[in-house]
Amino acid sequence: MPLRNKIASRTRPDQPSPQSRSTPPATDSPWGPARVALTAFFAVDGFLFAAWVVRIPDIRRQVDASHSALGLALLCLSIGAVLTMPAVGRLCLRYGSRPVTVGSLALLSLAVLLPAHAHSVTALGGVLLLFGAGYGGANVAMNSAAVDLVAQLRRPVMPSFHAGYSFGGLAGTGVSGLLAGPLSTAWALALSGALGAAVTVGAGVVLLRGPAATPVAPGRADGAGSAGRADGAGSAADAGSAGHDDGAGSAADAGSARTRTRLLVLLLGLTALCTAYGEGAIADWTTLHLTDDVHASSVVAATGYGAYAFAMAGGRVGGTWLSIRLGQTRLMLLGGLTAAVGMLVAALAPAVPVAICGFVLVGLGLANLFPLAIARAGAAGGPQGVAFASSLGYGGMLIGPVVIGFLADAVGLPLALTTVALAATVAALLPLSVRRGATGDE
Repeated sequence: MPLRNKIASRTRPDQPSPQSRSTPPATDSPWGPARVALTAFFAVDGFLFAAWVVRIPDIRRQVDASHSALGLALLCLSIGAVLTMPAVGRLCLRYGSRPVTVGSLALLSLAVLLPAHAHSVTALGGVLLLFGAGYGGANVAMNSAAVDLVAQLRRPVMPSFHAGYSFGGLAGTGVSGLLAGPLSTAWALALSGALGAAVTVGAGVVLLRGPAATPVAPGRADGAGSAGRADGAGSAADAGSAGHDDGAGSAADAGSARTRTRLLVLLLGLTALCTAYGEGAIADWTTLHLTDDVHASSVVAATGYGAYAFAMAGGRVGGTWLSIRLGQTRLMLLGGLTAAVGMLVAALAPAVPVAICGFVLVGLGLANLFPLAIARAGAAGGPQGVAFASSLGYGGMLIGPVVIGFLADAVGLPLALTTVALAATVAALLPLSVRRGATGDE
């Protein structure tokens, strides 16, 4: 068989990468019931997390914690998430990502009630372990289900799911901010948990009854190509192996492709780590920074986090379009640099309006970094790729609260927050390494 025919047979047009910028949709109804239900899960996940974030200052006073003590308690949330993620990846492979998504959101809806009943830093750390387990499990399961659905739709729609998360966070911030005066922390979190349980039941029925998307198999050749080309690293490896007729050459090329896939997932996981460091820092410390350092009221501080969440949601709504027009690598580069500039403004500005504008830039910049990194890792490695990259990503949330807390006690919270700008810069540059190491965009 001629070489060109071998290459053509390995890169058929009916097997495009789910993240390809030029791939047409596989269906005339991209917003089917499964996609709507999965978006609802992302939204309620964001709502529940925001409901907790807005109440952090109240819970801090309740347990009488210093910055560093609160940082250690928040570390428990990240520990619970990171310890759970690998196990959830294996559960998704065994039972399917959709049932695991429903179970994880049910756990999260229960766990969000518990911080309001903690009256010491130790107790708060204990309940945040459970909260983190539900949150981490939900994120791996939801993203794995989303990766499968993206592959089925053959459109780079992963940012739209994370837009649902951001809009849920925005709604949670707004509702919790309005209820900060009339309702106690316990009642506010209880109502949030009830809403989470209701959405879990309703969306779970739709998700479980619908036809399951074909799971993305770990090590798929076209998954490696999710860095931006229809054929990608795996197809490039196949093209190279097409010139070898002996089995030893094919085995060597297959091993090389697996190595490139692992490298791709690792680099994308590090990108997610740097991004999650910034997202976690903003979630945990924005309200305290605005109230303690910029002297905003509690209502205005909640509005500041809401502005950040709204900007992130808007950036994710346009994420699919921007991915197609700019390419994923350029979008991630521009986003990381924008977030770095915005964080310097937000951390060092002496006036509330300027600081809030900085948080808006951070939201726009970080918007698509994490979803694109997780989507590309999942397309390359399936649920285990999602779990590995997510574990690294939420490792950023694990170290973030501790680093920010101890730096805040040492040099002040504003300077501590400037480390987010450094992390965003690294996140902006890492996709360039992904492209060189795994034949990504362009």
